[in-house]
Amino acid sequence: MAVPKRKVSKQRKHKRAANWKAAVPGLAECPQCHELKLSHRVCGNCGYYDHKEIVKQTADDKK
Repeated sequence: MAVPKRKVSKQRKHKRAANWKAAVPGLAECPQCHELKLSHRVCGNCGYYDHKEIVKQTADDKK
């Protein structure tokens, strides 16, 4: 098993850890209601995906 020969310095350790960043989600505009939604997902506002109604929306859902 590989074992480090010397202690890794704080600067070297922190430089490596600095590259862990949060990714921005891929948002797209819904073609029906023009709200932002996650790509390749059913729109939470109108219930459409790929120009087809997938989820029926009622008045209670839109509040």
